[in-house]
Amino acid sequence: MIRQSQQGDAEAFRQLYRRYQAKVRSTLYQLCGQHQLDDLVQEVFLRVWKGLPKLRNHNFFATWIYRITWNVAQDARKQLGRSRQRIHQPSIAPTDNEGEISLQLSRPEDSPDLLQLHYQDLVQQGLAELSFEHRTVLVLHDLEDLPQKTIAEILNLPGGTIKSRLFYARRAMREFLQQQGVQDVF
Repeated sequence: MIRQSQQGDAEAFRQLYRRYQAKVRSTLYQLCGQHQLDDLVQEVFLRVWKGLPKLRNHNFFATWIYRITWNVAQDARKQLGRSRQRIHQPSIAPTDNEGEISLQLSRPEDSPDLLQLHYQDLVQQGLAELSFEHRTVLVLHDLEDLPQKTIAEILNLPGGTIKSRLFYARRAMREFLQQQGVQDVF
């Protein structure tokens, strides 16, 4: 399917899109929130389409697409930071310094259980409290179930750095959830 997509087969690329779209969307949502989510997903797959002819090892496609996803999220974060500097409207600027894109709950029909919705909201708030680097590692490892080795390849960082960031991200998330009254946090 990857080889066919590299040769310009639109149907093969459509199948790749269907296979990876949910994971890309989920990762971008966790990293950037709902703001411009559709545009960000589209940007990822546009970069995938353009970059596919250069992909030599098909075995690394999943790692490669996560790398593109992370790059798009990071670019969106930088762009948001630049636009905030130009606007100079402190009354609407968020209180954190991470260049956060506002995080919103998913639609209620996506999660019918109110308690689950409450915990989902708390997790989103906790993720918003983390630095972008810590949030990225926590999302990729704990929410997307990627191994630390793969995350190191995606982010082009040593495994020890990933392990350290994961430790501090989990600790910060645990402290945030405990402050919100959540008991028995991992």
